[in-house]
Amino acid sequence: MIPFVRDFEFAYGRVDRVSPRIERVIARNPGPFTFTGTGTYIVGLEDAAVAVMDPGPADDAHLTALLAAISDRRVEAILVTHTHRDHAPLARPLAQATGAPILAARPPRLESRLPGGLDEDEDRDFAPDRILTDSERVTGDGWTLRTLATPGHASNHLAFVLEEENALFSGDHIMGWSTTVVAPPDGDMTDYMASLDRVIAADFTTLWPTHGPPVTDVAPFVKAYRDHRLERERQILARLAAGDRTISQMIPGLYAAVDSRLWPAASLSVLAHLIKLVREGRVAAQPGPTLDATYRLA
Repeated sequence: MIPFVRDFEFAYGRVDRVSPRIERVIARNPGPFTFTGTGTYIVGLEDAAVAVMDPGPADDAHLTALLAAISDRRVEAILVTHTHRDHAPLARPLAQATGAPILAARPPRLESRLPGGLDEDEDRDFAPDRILTDSERVTGDGWTLRTLATPGHASNHLAFVLEEENALFSGDHIMGWSTTVVAPPDGDMTDYMASLDRVIAADFTTLWPTHGPPVTDVAPFVKAYRDHRLERERQILARLAAGDRTISQMIPGLYAAVDSRLWPAASLSVLAHLIKLVREGRVAAQPGPTLDATYRLA
């Protein structure tokens, strides 16, 4: 069982200092993918230049709250973990208001669109001013942020290490309140599992997800996160052994305890697992691994 962390004290639009170098402002965009809303982090010491992490959705009230929280401090950089529309759209308005550059990985060539136009859709207008890759550093007065490439949830997902606090801004790669959607074709389960291993190996003290509270007991939490994916894989193989042949047949049994609004996303996560299993030669798909394909054990 994953030891989820869901309880924390906050108010929309309020700035909370949550560590010596981190402040947080939460946007009012709660939902099945965003939990209480997008948590934007302001990284820096009081009265010194800052970086802003994941500005959030296109929301004038959130922009106003961020500018009030920043006050007269200089913004060195606006950082975006990935280009889904609950993370990235406010980056350009914030850049225009502060003069800061937008830094992120290259936007993906593929797009994983969920049914119904949900928050995990791509912000197709996003364009960073500077492209970041793995192991780059962005620095300011008293803080150092290092990129950690964590593809899987999105092919261009970057997490950011706050070196002075041995903390990781994990974006949507690891969240304390829920598991993460991995939606093909841009999301990839093989990449996701490898990225979890990178986080486990780094032995961080704290994870700061974009949605929900921090994770402070990191090692057992991330191990449980990884074990959950392996267990889901075993469950999918068991459903195939029991006679299920399509993803739609598997979902009600696999996700009986999950909000049905998340079932379209769950279908894509099952597809991501099946693509991985087909690659490994453990499952066969006719005609190929898609949402509507027929599957059997290889």
